[in-house]
Amino acid sequence: MTLTFWPRSLLWRTFILLAALVLATTVAWFGIFRAYELEPRARQISQNFVSIVNLTRTALVTSQPERRHELLSELSEREGIQVYPSEPGERIAPPADRPLVRLVSEMIRRQLGDSTRFASERDGKPGFWLSFHIDDDEYWVRVPRERIERQIALRWLGWGALALALSLLAAYFLVSRVNRPLRALASAASAIGMGKMPDPVPESGPEEIRTLSRAFNQMSRDLARLDADRALILAGVSHDLRTPLSRLRLGLEMSGADAQLKDGMTADIEEIDRIINQFLDFARTDGGESLQHADLAAITAEVAEHYRRHGRTVATELPGVPGLPLQAMAMRRVLLNLIDNALRYGGKDVSVSVRAENGAAVLDVADRGPGIPAAEVERLKQPFTRLEVARSDKGGAGLGLAIVERVVRAHRGSFELLAREGGGLIARIRLPFERSPGA
Repeated sequence: MTLTFWPRSLLWRTFILLAALVLATTVAWFGIFRAYELEPRARQISQNFVSIVNLTRTALVTSQPERRHELLSELSEREGIQVYPSEPGERIAPPADRPLVRLVSEMIRRQLGDSTRFASERDGKPGFWLSFHIDDDEYWVRVPRERIERQIALRWLGWGALALALSLLAAYFLVSRVNRPLRALASAASAIGMGKMPDPVPESGPEEIRTLSRAFNQMSRDLARLDADRALILAGVSHDLRTPLSRLRLGLEMSGADAQLKDGMTADIEEIDRIINQFLDFARTDGGESLQHADLAAITAEVAEHYRRHGRTVATELPGVPGLPLQAMAMRRVLLNLIDNALRYGGKDVSVSVRAENGAAVLDVADRGPGIPAAEVERLKQPFTRLEVARSDKGGAGLGLAIVERVVRAHRGSFELLAREGGGLIARIRLPFERSPGA
């Protein structure tokens, strides 16, 4: 498995790209500012230093010899500028190799002469040192580094960080506003893919997102209408088939045909009748019955007793559970479908249990049949779908699990098909005791 630090969600991908763009733009503008500001700043600094050297030289030349020491002391106190005569054996360090320092040095040499020397330290004293001559004597002028090195104030760094943070916050807000309706659309599309009918997606946001949401909601309504029309057609066709089927059964009883042939044809007619019942159940699972406060364990016991009266063994484990809002007839159809499937594929080892767990009633119908591959579970909950192996060779129209799924979904519950330990299948239904608002 390959690990990657690149996020998968559109929100974070877009945010990271915008954040990188903001940072790159900030750095680029800072670089442009420094590049365009370098020469004017160097010209200003060099002009100041040239003026300092010229004024100092003039002051020393024109002043009385006995007053020079007083003049140099005053320059040091008032301006921070110190003047020293050059001495043999003095230790000097070359200036830093930086663009600004190189440019300032070149401009000063053009005005003061090529003999001008520069240093960043002289005899252990740091500063910006430059030399000048009076006749044959050389002097050093020491200017504080602050005159050439600009310190960036912490408050400006703080304001810059605040502006950057606000830009990133605004980018996150904008991206999340666009991503929210897309996430809702993805969730609704996933629900439709699982055979559910989601609530309408809010038609908000930019015009393109609103158009997409409007088209999606129209598609959902069209799918719901098609589903309702299909159920109505199934109900009509199934109802109309009942009459000729009854005539066939009656004619068979009165025909005096061979007993073996009659038993086979009777079994076929009962299979057709059972499939018609599934069509009718599928057509009416979404409406017609109101919710009532009912006991799921009592309904389960009643259905299990029905099978026992017909000689079928169904083990039950039905401790008392709180009542919950149910469509009782629809829930009986669910149990009949699940137990029929379990008996058809699991033989005699079929059990039904009801228990309370984590705020929900849990109904399990278990068998020891061949089971269902995990990859096929969601597909088999769709109408008219069947496996190509083991659990599909017993006939049927492929509506049993679809009926269960639709009834459970109408009760705001969940329906799972799980592998049973030791082999077999567990059909698990979970129904919340408290229905969500608007349910």
